[in-house]
Amino acid sequence: MTIVVHHLQYSRSTRLLWLLEELEQPYELVLYERDPSFRAPEALKQVHPLGRSPIIEIDGEVIAESGAIMEVLAERLGGGRLGRRSTDADWAEYCEWLHFAEGTAMTGLTMMMLTTASPNPMVSGYGQELATTAMALIDARITGRDYLLASGFGAADIHMSFVALWANEFGLLSGHPQVAAWLDRITARPAYLAALDKGGPWRVPLELLPAQK
Repeated sequence: MTIVVHHLQYSRSTRLLWLLEELEQPYELVLYERDPSFRAPEALKQVHPLGRSPIIEIDGEVIAESGAIMEVLAERLGGGRLGRRSTDADWAEYCEWLHFAEGTAMTGLTMMMLTTASPNPMVSGYGQELATTAMALIDARITGRDYLLASGFGAADIHMSFVALWANEFGLLSGHPQVAAWLDRITARPAYLAALDKGGPWRVPLELLPAQK
């Protein structure tokens, strides 16, 4: 199996590298730098019409959208080890986390991120409300567990990590010790550190974000 990861600087595609490192799966890494407006370069549109990262190629098949890619990789490569299957008791909970990460939680954090350079209290306030609700949900669900699913560490934890990392940047973990402990636990894993070493830091330096006019 030939895997190519089209990885954008400072992006959530770091999670894909982490998953592949956990699976000990060889892959080719193609790195892209952001343009002066901090957007993905035009070159990514040559790979997929959306022109956004993450994008992955598996034996020539091009797949976009991080949640979909995580699910495909976990299913095809994990043998049920890091992903869940429809026959598993916690499959529905697993699917919920994969969709929740981008569908709700990151929406709020993105609003906060984009209004850092150009303040908009209404947008940032609603974004913080979404993000805070997300942290409370994670905190409640993870109580009594080491990971998001009772079955153990897996793709759901990796996928939700980006949400918690950004929430921590905005100081939203102070009232959620369970989330903070979980985040410390998973980001101490060797595969996470290997992903950072190969793909660079996940964090967007907020001072580099251009002001919105």
